[in-house]
Amino acid sequence: MTKFILPLCLMLFSILSFCQEAKRTIFKADKGLVSFTSDAPLEIIRAESEELKGIVDPVKNSFAFQLNTTTLTGFNSPLQQEHFYENYIETEKYPTASFSGKIIEQINFDKPGKQTIRAKGILEIHGVKNERIIKVDIETGNQVIIAKSTFFVNLDDHNISIPKLVYQKIAEEIMVDIDVVLQLTSITKE
Repeated sequence: MTKFILPLCLMLFSILSFCQEAKRTIFKADKGLVSFTSDAPLEIIRAESEELKGIVDPVKNSFAFQLNTTTLTGFNSPLQQEHFYENYIETEKYPTASFSGKIIEQINFDKPGKQTIRAKGILEIHGVKNERIIKVDIETGNQVIIAKSTFFVNLDDHNISIPKLVYQKIAEEIMVDIDVVLQLTSITKE
C-alpha cells in the first residue's frame, strides 16, 4: 500500500506545481500616459498618448511596455503632427516604440511603499534598439504599481535626423515622461 502512496503523492505534487505555474499573476496596464517635449531654441513641441500598454512580472522581475506611435497627439498644428508621423518617426515602417527588460532592484510587490528603481532593457524607437537604464519612481500597494519616470532620448541614437531647415525648431534630445498604473491580474500560461 505504501508503495502506491509515494508515487500518488509525487503525482499530486507535480499536478499542483503545474497548476500553480499555469496560472500566475502579473501587473498589467492598458492605458498609461506618455508625453514628450522637444524644447528647441525657436519652438517647443509637446505631444502625448494615453495608450501606453505594459506588464510587470513580479516573479521574473521583468517588464515590457509598448506604444503605438500613431496615438501621439497634441503638437502645435496638424501639419506638424503629420510631419512627425511621416518624416521623423516614420509610423508606417515603425508603428511602435517599446521598452522591455529587467528590474535591477528586488521589489516586494506586496508591501506598500515608494521607492526609486532602475529598469534595464532595450528601448526601441524608429526601429533602432538601444540598451538603457532608466530610473523609475514606483509606488506599490493595494494590488497596483504606480510608475513614473522622466528620461531623455537622443534622436541620433535612434537614427532620427533633423533637416537643416528646421534644426532650430526640433531639439536633438527629447524629454519623455511616463505615468502609468498597473493592476494586479491573473494570467493563464498556454
